[in-house]
Amino acid sequence: MNQASVGFQCPECVQGAARRSPVVRFRDLRGDRPVVTIALIALNVAGFLAVLATGGTIWNGGGTATDQGMTIGTGVLFTRGGGTMAFEPIGVATGEWWRIVTGGFLHAGLFHLGMNMLLLWLLGSQLEPVLGRARFAALYLACLVAGSFGALVVTPTAGTVGASGAVFGLMGAAVVAQRRSGIDVWRNGIGGLVLINLMLTFAVPGIAIGAHVAGLVGGVIVGALVFALDSAVRSAWVGTIACLALTAVLWFGCLSVASRAVT
Repeated sequence: MNQASVGFQCPECVQGAARRSPVVRFRDLRGDRPVVTIALIALNVAGFLAVLATGGTIWNGGGTATDQGMTIGTGVLFTRGGGTMAFEPIGVATGEWWRIVTGGFLHAGLFHLGMNMLLLWLLGSQLEPVLGRARFAALYLACLVAGSFGALVVTPTAGTVGASGAVFGLMGAAVVAQRRSGIDVWRNGIGGLVLINLMLTFAVPGIAIGAHVAGLVGGVIVGALVFALDSAVRSAWVGTIACLALTAVLWFGCLSVASRAVT
């Protein structure tokens, strides 16, 4: 027997344990970083820089990037030149389908950007390790398009910008994930976070109510589907495909709602 810091150890047992124990390297000690979450934050920051570079202001946003990328069903863009004023029809209804997505990466000022990115980081850093990168990215896209769908339904002629719809969707998915794990959402804070943000949505003027509510509902539905499939089928790709399928349905819903706004 060999004397150890606490009691004694059998030499043969120590050697056997050493042979069975895996070799732990430094890279194995590092947790997986939420790469998709970081990339999404970077894209939103890049979108805000584009707003500033095209004439927008740091506190109110705007600029040509917002005019060309905000989510809107149908509208008119007025321009001045040579002493005359011209107008140009814009919106998803005119074939500008990219507005369904690009509006979610533009923000109306630094405070708007900062609040959304803080919530995106807090929620994404929790959900991405659980879902994996592909499913988390697909979930985020589905929530973003769900938010755009809600905005086009409620305010089709008003421009909407911000990642709020997608972030609300992540909140909904987080609630589903924690409820399925038996966690009390009112004790750990996520329930209160959803409630406070919903109250602000209806209390503060100028907030896209349709985008927030639809994003939240979309996140709950997509999150419930993904976690249910995860329990039934042990394949991450099934959940990813399901998210993309729902995104496609919501996408065509956006096109349909925008076209009806014209008539």
